Amino acid sequence: MNTEKTGVAFAGNILTDVIKTIDAYPQTGMLCNISEVSQSVGGCVPNTAINLAKIDPGLPLSAIGRVGADEYGRYVTGLLRQYGINTDRITVSDTEPTSFTDVMNIRGGERTFFHARGANREFAPAHVDIPALDCRILHIGYILLLDAFDQPDDEYGTVMARFLHDVQQQGVKTSVDAVSDSTADYQKTILPALKYCDYAILNEIESTTIWGLSPRTAEGKLHVENIRETMRRMAEAGVREKVIVHAKEAGFAFDVATGAFTVVPSLRVPSADIKGSTGAGDAFCAACLYGLYHALPDDELLTFASAAAVCNLFADNGIDGMCSAEEIRKLETRYERRNDI
Repeated sequence: MNTEKTGVAFAGNILTDVIKTIDAYPQTGMLCNISEVSQSVGGCVPNTAINLAKIDPGLPLSAIGRVGADEYGRYVTGLLRQYGINTDRITVSDTEPTSFTDVMNIRGGERTFFHARGANREFAPAHVDIPALDCRILHIGYILLLDAFDQPDDEYGTVMARFLHDVQQQGVKTSVDAVSDSTADYQKTILPALKYCDYAILNEIESTTIWGLSPRTAEGKLHVENIRETMRRMAEAGVREKVIVHAKEAGFAFDVATGAFTVVPSLRVPSADIKGSTGAGDAFCAACLYGLYHALPDDELLTFASAAAVCNLFADNGIDGMCSAEEIRKLETRYERRNDI
């Protein structure tokens, strides 16, 4: 019997985004105008899974998480199934609603989130049949936004770290993502999980905050040396294979085996072409998982992922802008890369 593990499983936050395009973010007590309202899926699981399904429709994908017994839950699971993603491991809460976020989107890319944790608050390792996992990679997110997984654990540091350890014991490679939370203890919550990650894919704020380093210089430019240092420290903390960091200006990869540090500047996209940036990090992450799964060299992986993130800018939600791997690669001829990193 062939027991080779294939495909990618996505675990963690599942929610519905209600996206409202506004003309400006108002001060307290003031009014702004809503010009458009739309609904889409949101969170690590739907965004990354659907984006990867659009990039590589032949890749076996599955979703793991928790929703409520409500319209939002039926909407998310139904859309996942439309893209051929297995939803059998999504459980339904009879006490909490499906998580949702009101996304206030300003044209040109800036956005603000109002989030209700809902059923994601309940999602825990007990909802995952770890011995039955048949995927090659399990990607989970977001650390700092999964209440049960962020709890302390006497032996492993956090429940997330214990979970990742147990998944690795089944011969499954683990990948993590986090959320940017200015009130969180990054070192206490994220650091223990790194010991049991094969891949860590974070943004410049999440990665540098673990170590108390600034991602930017006093002039506001990316602090490349701090980013390199934080990635090296993440490898020392236990990430087994690859540390990937993304920012608006560039993507970075650190190969643990060789110590090679790779930088690929982002494509320069005119503001007139940008409809929104909700889920841009998830789009980049989905493309990274495609590259990791297919063992692309780091420079090729980052080049591809940065182009995939551009696709995301063409829509006001986290999935509609994504296209096939072939179409993503064509963007290389459409836009130039930044030269200010």
